[in-house]
Amino acid sequence: MSFSSSSSSSSQPKADQLRDEKLLQVLKYHNQTKHNFNKYARGPHGLDWANQPNPFRRYLSAPLLPPLLHFPTQTEPQKNSNPNQTQSQTAQQNNPDDPYVPPLYSSLFHSLPPPKPISHSTISQFFYDSLALSAWKSTGYSTWSLRVNPSSGNLHPTEAYIIAPPIESLSNSPFVAHYAPKEHSLELRAEIPSGFFPNFFPENSFLVGFSSIFWREAWKYGERAFRYCNHDIGHAIAAVTMAAASLGWDVKLLDGLGNVELKKLLGLEIFPEFEIPSRPVKGKFPEIEFEHPDCLLLVFPSGIGKQFDVNYKELSSAISEFSNLEWKGNPNLLSKQHVCWDIIYRTAEVVKKPLTIGDSFAIDPFKSSGVCGEGSYKDFTVREVVRKRRSAVDMDGVTAIPRDTFYQILLHCLPSGCGSEGKQRRQLALPFRALPWDAEVHAVLFVHRVTGLPAGLYFLVRNEDHFSELKNSTSSNFAWAKPEGCPDDLPLYELDKSLFDSKSSGSRLSEKLSCHQEIASHGCFSLGMVAHFESTLREKNTWMYPRLFWETGVLGQVLYLEAHAVGISATGIGCYFDDPVHELLGLKGSNFQSLYHFTVGGPVLDKRIMSLPAYPGPDSDT
Repeated sequence: MSFSSSSSSSSQPKADQLRDEKLLQVLKYHNQTKHNFNKYARGPHGLDWANQPNPFRRYLSAPLLPPLLHFPTQTEPQKNSNPNQTQSQTAQQNNPDDPYVPPLYSSLFHSLPPPKPISHSTISQFFYDSLALSAWKSTGYSTWSLRVNPSSGNLHPTEAYIIAPPIESLSNSPFVAHYAPKEHSLELRAEIPSGFFPNFFPENSFLVGFSSIFWREAWKYGERAFRYCNHDIGHAIAAVTMAAASLGWDVKLLDGLGNVELKKLLGLEIFPEFEIPSRPVKGKFPEIEFEHPDCLLLVFPSGIGKQFDVNYKELSSAISEFSNLEWKGNPNLLSKQHVCWDIIYRTAEVVKKPLTIGDSFAIDPFKSSGVCGEGSYKDFTVREVVRKRRSAVDMDGVTAIPRDTFYQILLHCLPSGCGSEGKQRRQLALPFRALPWDAEVHAVLFVHRVTGLPAGLYFLVRNEDHFSELKNSTSSNFAWAKPEGCPDDLPLYELDKSLFDSKSSGSRLSEKLSCHQEIASHGCFSLGMVAHFESTLREKNTWMYPRLFWETGVLGQVLYLEAHAVGISATGIGCYFDDPVHELLGLKGSNFQSLYHFTVGGPVLDKRIMSLPAYPGPDSDT
C-alpha cells in the first residue's frame, strides 16, 4: 500500500512537468508565429509554384462508390398564387417533402426541419452543401476551384471522411470512405464490422472525420500555417453543421476520443511516421504529406433527446480493431519537393489529445437565435447561401448596412442563442452547438459603415462569465456602454469612438492592424477574434490550443454566411499584427489573444475573372 502511494505521488510531479513543457511549446509556437510591425512570422521568401501542393487528395486504387447526386443551387420558379410569398417559400409550401427544395437560410436559426432518413440522396446533399466544389474560376492561363468550405489562401488542407452504416444505393456494408470533392464522390477505404453502429450510436446516424495536411498550408504561409489549418477545421465544422441542419440533423463533436483513436478510425495509420528535423529544411519529404487527425463529428437526427450516451472506453476498444481492417488505396503524391517548418510538427505533437474516458456526451436542446433585423435577409435557401458564398478580394469602401442588420448578424454570432434566462456561455445555438466546450472567443469590432451607429471600437462578449475579467484587463478609458438600439440580449458594448474621430483615422487603424490591408477598412465593419487564451490552456489542457482556432473558424463561417444572406460579402484575414491589437485594447500578458480577423462589406467584383460551374469542371486545374 505504501509503495503504491509513493509511486502515485512521484508520478504526479512528472505529469505536471510534462504538462508544463507542453504548454511552453504551445506558447513558444504562438509567440514565434506572431506578425509584428517590424517582423513577420517566418515563411517562404517566394512561392515555389513548381511544387504547389495538389489541392485534391486521392487514394489511388481505392474504388469509388456509386456517384453522389448533384442538385440545383437555385430554386426553380414556382407558380405563385400568393403575392406576399417569395418563390422559395412557395416552393416549400408546394413541395414540403421535396429533397431538392432546402429550407430558407434564416429559418434554421429558429428551428430545424423534421429529420430526413439517411439515403443516397440525403448523403449527397450533405456533402454537396458542405464540402463540395462551388465553382471554378479562370483568368488568363490560370484555372482554380472554389469550395463550399472556405480555406486560407484557397489551399484546402482539410480532408474529410465518412464512417457510416449501410446506405442503400451506396454500400451494402458499413464503411469508411474518403470524400473526393473534385469528383463529388466517396472513395471506399474499408468495410467495417456490422455491429459497430448499432452498438454505439442511434439509428440514422453517421460519423464525419477531419484531418489536416499541414504541408498544403505551409507551402505558402510557413510557420503560421498551423494556425490557418485549424481555422479551416472550424470552417469545415460549421459547414457540415449547417448542411446537416438543413436536413434536420444535429451535429456534435465526439471529443472524448483521442488522436490514436482518430488515426485508426480514419485509416491514417497508412502514413509512415514523420521524423521531425531539428530546424527548417528543404528537400524531398513525401512523408510530410501525412494527414494529421483532427476531430470526429457525430451526425444524428435532431430532437432525439437524451436517449443515448457514448461509452468512450468501449468505443475506443472497438476502434482499436480497425487496425486489422483491409484498407484500400494509397495516397497520391502532392508535391515533388517540400519545406519542413519543424515548429509546426513539434506543436502538433504536444497538442494531440489523449482518450478521456470520463468525458460525458451531452445533447443540449436546440436554442434559437434572436431576431432584430430579420427583414434584411433576402429569402435565400440554405443551398443558395452556402454554395454562392465567396471570399471578397476587395471591398468598395461605400456600401453601408442598417444598424438592425448589423445587430441581426451579431445575434447569430452568439453561442447560447437568445432568451430571457441565462447568460451567453454554453454553445447551444446553430452552428456553435457542435462544440462541447463553453465559448472562449469574443470579438472586438471596428465599425466603419453602419447606418445609425457611430463609427468606433466595439466589443461583443460571447461568454459573459469573462465580462469582468475583460473589463479589468482592457484600457480603463473604454466606456463599455450599450449602443443605441442594441437588443437587450445582445452583449455588445461601445468601447471608444474617439479613435474614429475622422473617417481616415478609423480606416488607418483597422488597415494598420490587419497588415496594412485596405480590405479591413473598406467594408461595413471588421473585427478581431479575441480568445480567452493562456488560462484556458492551463485549466483545460494544451489540446485546447487548436480548438480555440476551431471556434474562431466556426464564428468566421457564420460571418461568411450572414454577409451573403444579407446581400454583401466577407473575407477572413489571417495576416494581422498580433501584439499591436492587444496594445490597442490595453491587454497585457497572454490571458487574451487575438486569433483571427474578419471583414464584412460590399465586395468589388473583378471582371477579369470568369466563373465556371463547379460540375462538370475543367478537365484539369493548375
